[in-house]
Amino acid sequence: MDESDAIEALEELGLSNYEAKVFVALQRLGTGTARDIHQATDVPRSQVYGAAESLQEQGLVEVQQSKPLQYRPVGLEEARSHLRNRFERTEEQAFDYLETARQEGSEDEQREDVWTIHGHGGVASRVEQLVDEAEERIVFGSRDPLVTPGIVEGLRRRFDAGVSVVVISEDEAVHERFDDIPVVDPPDAPDESHAGRVLSVDDDTVLISVLDDSDRETAIWSSQTGFASVLGQFIDARLDDAER
Repeated sequence: MDESDAIEALEELGLSNYEAKVFVALQRLGTGTARDIHQATDVPRSQVYGAAESLQEQGLVEVQQSKPLQYRPVGLEEARSHLRNRFERTEEQAFDYLETARQEGSEDEQREDVWTIHGHGGVASRVEQLVDEAEERIVFGSRDPLVTPGIVEGLRRRFDAGVSVVVISEDEAVHERFDDIPVVDPPDAPDESHAGRVLSVDDDTVLISVLDDSDRETAIWSSQTGFASVLGQFIDARLDDAER
């Protein structure tokens, strides 16, 4: 890491560009006046005072009341502690606000019928969440490698907790990944080359995904809606065909 990298990293921790440059310059100088700092950086001399004062307020710089004023940085461990605490406070405040915003928007979310997810990772994450929320019954269908380790672990946890779990897949690799959990072959279909994942949870939550020609995955999911109920009935009918 060079000086520009260090300045950029300090900016990511919350310092302004001038503050970061002044703080780095003082590490080299040890102690210096505004003129010394200006000569060691490209920070205008008129801006050095404001940056140094801000650093002092943040506990990163000490000021000697002399003429001219002398500035020196606090120890690196003390600086690290100040920056870490500041970062953690900012992070906590940001996520507190996000949680509040999420709760305020939850009523609008509940009024929506169907949600769309794009990408393998996003779909897998949603499947795992819905599986973890299951209380009575799960029907999950897919093929390897869309049956991710996280999904397998989630299905096993719910199965061990007494939830009824059925996996639908014609992929032998999927059959081999489950022991006690029932795995059945899907009924014949004209073309399932674009089929992704299908999930039904407690007869009131459904997720279905498809793959495009570039193997990109898109899923729709719904919970406690008429749409989810109809899709759930369709999945049950397919499961009955598979088990015959």
